[in-house]
Amino acid sequence: MNLIIDEGNTRIKLAVFNKDHLVEIQLSTIESCEEKLNEMLLKYRFHSLIISSVTDKILRFVDHLSISNKFVLSNTTPVPFKNLYNTPKTLGVDRIALTTAACVKYPKQNTLIIDAGTCVTYDFINNEGAYLGGAIAPGLAMRYKSMHVFTQKLPLLEPKAQSVFFLGTTTEESIHSGVLNGMAFEIDGMIKSYQQKYGYINVILTGGDADFLCKQLKNSIFVNPNFLLEGLNEVLTYQHQR
Repeated sequence: MNLIIDEGNTRIKLAVFNKDHLVEIQLSTIESCEEKLNEMLLKYRFHSLIISSVTDKILRFVDHLSISNKFVLSNTTPVPFKNLYNTPKTLGVDRIALTTAACVKYPKQNTLIIDAGTCVTYDFINNEGAYLGGAIAPGLAMRYKSMHVFTQKLPLLEPKAQSVFFLGTTTEESIHSGVLNGMAFEIDGMIKSYQQKYGYINVILTGGDADFLCKQLKNSIFVNPNFLLEGLNEVLTYQHQR
């Protein structure tokens, strides 16, 4: 059994894999993480652990865990793709894990991974197994919050579950149109740009807002909310194969 820990900016995911099969996922905060980890240790016998952290807060909980193989994903961790990023030391561990998942699940294929979370990240791996780079943009919640914080009168809104007409007739409708349609146009436009340059590409949409955003998009995409967890498990598998 493999224990996968993904600490993002807003929440922590704890996942259990039996080889490449996802057995269980638990969502946690930093405050409840230690308790959930102890519950999992009582329930499963783990052989390996991998941690992906963008804050490093989680690391203090795992030093004492009685798991024989522990890995903390970093930009020096061996991975099954060639990293052509001009500044490889600055590439986030979440993006490394996502690219690993694409490399393993879609070998020798042009693949664009879109991770819609706190930020929206775009990562592209070509059909030669080379990571070329991508983009980083504000996520949904960040867009709503920024308009509220940096203006005097615009309210703080939550995303609407249904599609939004582009012509807002009230201030609230206009905010929803700007944020939701703006992000959908951005993603569709980004996909189109990659298609124009590279021809057919696989497009994977993942992250906390994936299920919500897929309803807004025009392009054909694969939605996989657990793609990052699967990528971390593949990184762990690759360490044992070397």
